[in-house]
Amino acid sequence: MSDQALIDLAQAAGLQTRWRDAGGADKSVAPDALRSLLAALGLSAATPAQVRESQARLAARREATPPLITAVAGREVELVGRQLPLLGRLRLETGEAQDLSLTATPHGARLVAPSRAGYHRLEVGEAEVLLAVAPAKACTVRERVTTGEAWGTAVQIYSLRRGETPAQDDFGDFADLAAFARAIGARGAHALGISPVHALFAADPSRYSPYAPSSRLFLNSLYADPAMVAGDAAPWTSDPGSNDLIDWPAAGPTKLKRLREAFGRLIDQDGADLQAFHAFRRDGGLDLERHARFEALHGAFVAQTSARGWQDWPEPFHDPEGLAVSAFVREHADEVSFHAFLQWLADAGLARVQAAARAAGMGIGVIADLAVGLDAGGSQAWSRPDDLIGGVNVGAPPDIFQPQGQDWGVAALSPDSLRHSGYDAFLKTLRRALRHAGGVRIDHAMGLRRLWLTPHGASPAQGAYLTYPFEDLLRLITLESQRAQAIVIGEDLGTVPSGFREALHDAGVLGMSVLWFERAADDAFVAPKAWSAHAAALTTTHDLPTVAGWWSGRDLDWQARLNPTAGRDIEQAHAARQEDRARLWTACVEADVASGPQPLPQTAEAAVDAAVAYVAASASPLTIVPIEDLVGLEEQPNRPGTIDEHPNWRRRLPAAPEELLEAPAVVARISALSKARPA
Repeated sequence: MSDQALIDLAQAAGLQTRWRDAGGADKSVAPDALRSLLAALGLSAATPAQVRESQARLAARREATPPLITAVAGREVELVGRQLPLLGRLRLETGEAQDLSLTATPHGARLVAPSRAGYHRLEVGEAEVLLAVAPAKACTVRERVTTGEAWGTAVQIYSLRRGETPAQDDFGDFADLAAFARAIGARGAHALGISPVHALFAADPSRYSPYAPSSRLFLNSLYADPAMVAGDAAPWTSDPGSNDLIDWPAAGPTKLKRLREAFGRLIDQDGADLQAFHAFRRDGGLDLERHARFEALHGAFVAQTSARGWQDWPEPFHDPEGLAVSAFVREHADEVSFHAFLQWLADAGLARVQAAARAAGMGIGVIADLAVGLDAGGSQAWSRPDDLIGGVNVGAPPDIFQPQGQDWGVAALSPDSLRHSGYDAFLKTLRRALRHAGGVRIDHAMGLRRLWLTPHGASPAQGAYLTYPFEDLLRLITLESQRAQAIVIGEDLGTVPSGFREALHDAGVLGMSVLWFERAADDAFVAPKAWSAHAAALTTTHDLPTVAGWWSGRDLDWQARLNPTAGRDIEQAHAARQEDRARLWTACVEADVASGPQPLPQTAEAAVDAAVAYVAASASPLTIVPIEDLVGLEEQPNRPGTIDEHPNWRRRLPAAPEELLEAPAVVARISALSKARPA
């Protein structure tokens, strides 16, 4: 078989057969890797005959009229299809109808989209498609915050304390987040960023990373507040342990016990809450029922066999509509109802958070976080298997920092399934994120254009980029953003494809400017006024050192602890950090946000003050300072590349939010965020 035929098939399927590494060198994807990835996409390529058959299948797909096409209001759009008539009818979602004239093209017909954004019905001959007409831009910060400087903070929900000595199995939930929203909103904040709250695995609390969700269509049930159902007996009863870290394997079952008690109270009553739950369950339809069934099944099989995902269940239970599952649901109806209840309670709790934020004067409120992938053994993969590409994981190619590449262990949505389902899974995911939020951060936003996929069992170096329908996805994002009146931030850190940031800017989607990466060619920190006006400005992120931790070298201490043999490298890193501290302090003095001699590494408070004011003075339309930097903490929530070696997603804040926000240093930093930028 000729390699060219294989390459042609791979390219037609959206695989990029060549890519450029971080050093600018061109790389080719090996034929065996292409065959493995094509097989995952449902395109056999082991023999010349299979390649020809797969090429024919792809050609037929390209000629079929898709169920949904996207357009920009008032601009031309092409409708693919054989021998389409040149007269059509457009039914706007408002109910109005109008006749259309189309222009023939080699692959179908062309028309001018209506000027009104929305989801309209287009009828052309026997073809009927949904025409998703996007506005020119997503909702902007200035639409939500009309006066003053727009700023906010970000917080890990679990880190919020209720009292001075929490038990190891106590952690923050949506009730605590609502209280924090009121507190920070009263101090002038406009936005509150949170890490993903996607559904995890209720029966396996050891899996608590928010970026490896079971489903992005539902919520993390452990954040539900049992006190929302009348009669909750408040305090936690276990003995206090470490005040700093959460013991998730103990915390999960303890919280679920209280939630089960709340469920029992609900079903014993016949009031408005019970009726609201029944209505929520009816409205949730098949997706909610299947998720609740998955959670009940997963709980049963974890208890019996320690199964991690649905692939470890007995074969008859792999089919969500099979006889075995139906029998289980009949026998465990209360357990299935309990998991549907958890989603109702979590949804109501998150709604209260956004309501509290808006009542406190926040123009934006909650900024949700959309994880890039899903656990292949989770609820969504079991409930909606056609949504995902099987047999591959998302990751990153080899680069300077990760010479072996990265395998993130999560599955990706299938571009082919997206197109042929009318983008159903993507729209449901996006709408879920925006349901109770004033904004969304899209993790690894480059995945809207391409994702690095690695076949199971292969190294990340044996992967390739798969192209996604970027133009369609971006138009749907802008449309949903305007309908929800919510801003969109795309996490565009790392290796960014050419033209990607410009496309985000044109669509009104913000990128991210992070202090540590805003450097000139000589490594000097870029002056605030030169930062992008098309990106949110941040001191740091949950994956990077805090300002205090960076200044003191705490992140380098962790590096030494995790790699004891890297002595010389750590020494060099400390020497480089000393130079960087001087660069940052010089930049802050020149920006008139700091004065006097450079603080010592062990006295980071003045450096934190300066860094916060420096970022606040940037040209960015929105400044976000994580709570760790508002308070001046050294430890970061997560250290990429570690699992148990670093206490990721477990750290508590050192005190209750109100106490932290009253500290003089924090009051001063909030004041700096609220002030107008210098001319």
